[in-house]
Amino acid sequence: MIACTSPAEARMLWGEMSTTGFYRLAAAELRPSDVAIDIGANIGLSAMMFADTCPGVKVVTAEPAPATFDCLERNVASHVPGGVPLRIAVGAERGVLPFTWYPRATANSGFYADRAADDEATKVYLRNSGLPDEAIDMITAELHEGEQIDVEVTTVSAIIDEHAPDSEIGVLKIDVERAEMDVLRGVAEGDWPRIRAVVAEVHDIDGRLAQVCDLLGRQGFTARTRQDAALIGTELHEVYATRRR
Repeated sequence: MIACTSPAEARMLWGEMSTTGFYRLAAAELRPSDVAIDIGANIGLSAMMFADTCPGVKVVTAEPAPATFDCLERNVASHVPGGVPLRIAVGAERGVLPFTWYPRATANSGFYADRAADDEATKVYLRNSGLPDEAIDMITAELHEGEQIDVEVTTVSAIIDEHAPDSEIGVLKIDVERAEMDVLRGVAEGDWPRIRAVVAEVHDIDGRLAQVCDLLGRQGFTARTRQDAALIGTELHEVYATRRR
C-alpha cells in the first residue's frame, strides 16, 4: 500500500519503475554503501525501487509540492529504510521561486509548466497507448489546471554537503519537468567525481538533449539516450550516464 494523490497516476509512474528501462539499470549498479539522490521524487516510487533493489542504500529525496510531499514522506517512512524526504525544489542556486503544481497531474508540475505543451504530450502518450480520441479528450480536459505556489530551492551540492558528506553518490536521478539543466548546473565542480551515474528525464527543447549529454561528457560520463515507444512524438527522452572507467 502506498500513499498517492491519484491511483491512476501512481500506476503509470510505477510502470516507469517496473520495466527494464534506465531507472532499473541505474538501480542494479547501486552498492549498499551508496547514497542515491532522487530529485523530483514525486510520491517516492523511484526511491522505493532503489531501496528495494539495493538494501542498505541511503536514498535522499526532494519534492517541493506540499500535497505530493505528504505522500512522499509517508511512503519513505513505510518503504525506504533510512530514507530522507526533503520538502524542497532543486535548481542552479538557492532561493525561492514560483512553482506550478497540477493537482490532477502532479508528475507534470514544475517551474516551467506549459499547459498547452503538457496537454499535447499527454494526448500523444495516450494515443500511442491505444486510447481513442474521445477518451483522450475526456482525460485531458482540465488535467493541467495549475496552482501557483512559492517553493524553497536548493542545489544538488548543498544536499550532498548536508546528507552525504563522505559518501559516493551511486545515482543522481533527475525528473524535474524542463528544469533538468538547472539541476545539473547546481552540481559544484568538486562534487562531480563523487557521482557514479546520472539518470534523467530530459525535455528536448532547443537542443537540450544534446546539451545535457555534452555537459555529462565533459564531466567524465558516457551517456546513452532512449525514448519510450509511448512517448514517440513528444519532447520527452531519457538519459543514463555512467562514469567512464
